[in-house]
Amino acid sequence: MKKVIALDIGGTNTRCALINENYEVEQVLIKDTIVGNKDDFLNSIVNVVNEAVPNREEVIAIAAGVPGRVRYDGYIDALPNVGISDIPLAAFLKSVFGIPAFVRNDAEAAALAEANVGPNSIYKSLYFVTVSTGVGGAMTLGGKLVPSSSEVGHTATFYKGQIHEFERLCAGSYSKQFCALNGLEVENSKEFFALVKNKDERALAVYSDWLKLFASWIKMNQDAFEPEVFAFTGGVMKSKDIFFEDLQKACPFAKLVECGCGQYAGLIGAAVYGFQSQK
Repeated sequence: MKKVIALDIGGTNTRCALINENYEVEQVLIKDTIVGNKDDFLNSIVNVVNEAVPNREEVIAIAAGVPGRVRYDGYIDALPNVGISDIPLAAFLKSVFGIPAFVRNDAEAAALAEANVGPNSIYKSLYFVTVSTGVGGAMTLGGKLVPSSSEVGHTATFYKGQIHEFERLCAGSYSKQFCALNGLEVENSKEFFALVKNKDERALAVYSDWLKLFASWIKMNQDAFEPEVFAFTGGVMKSKDIFFEDLQKACPFAKLVECGCGQYAGLIGAAVYGFQSQK
C-alpha cells in the first residue's frame, strides 16, 4: 500500500506521521520544534523523520504543512513563529531522502483534510477556518485547493474609528487587547467567554461586537467564494459551547460546522496534498 510521510510543523511542536492511501495514521511522533536557527531546524526535521519512519519502503512522498507563506515549489519565504526565513524545505527534503517532497501552508493542508476525509468531505465546496493565535482560512472545491488567501486573518477591518487586522480583533490570542478597546480587562479568551457565559453585562456588550465582526468577515468570504460550508477549528473552539450557536445564528447566509479531523487534521491534510501531487 502506498504511503506518505506527513509533517505538521508548528512554532511549538513538529508532528511526523506515516499515513497510508486510506488516510489511516499508522504511526506518529511529536517533537519540539527547533527555532531560531535554519540549519538546526532543517537537521531536526531530518531527525524526526528518521525516528518516526525508519522503514520507508512503501513511501512515495514527503509532504509538510507549515505556518507561513509557501511558494509553488515548496520554498518558504518565512516562518515567523519559528524565527527563520528563506527555507528551501521541499528541495532539502527531496535531496536528503531521495523521494518527492511537497510543502503547503498549514491552514491549506488542514483544509484538504476536511475536504477529503471525515464528515465534511460530503460537501463539494468547503471554506476552512482556524481561529487560535491568529485566523487562517483556505478554500477547497472538489477536494482540491483553489486560489484564496491563507493570510485572510490580516483582512483590514474598521472598528472604533480605526483600521485593524481582523485577527487582532477576533483571534483568541488578541482577546485581551480587543476587550481593552472596550474598557474590559481580561487575560485571555477563556476568561472573556467565561464572563459571557455568566452574563456579565460589559462582556456581553463586547461579545455582541465580536459576533458582528466575525459575521461580517464570514459574509465577505461567503460572497467571494460561495462555499457550501465553513468548517471551524482552532483553540477558540474550546469555548464553542458558549459562542458557536450564536455565531451560526448571526450568519443565516452561511452554513457553519465544526471540523471533523481533530488533532490530526494537519497531518492528514499534508498526506492528502502528497498523494494529490503524485497523481
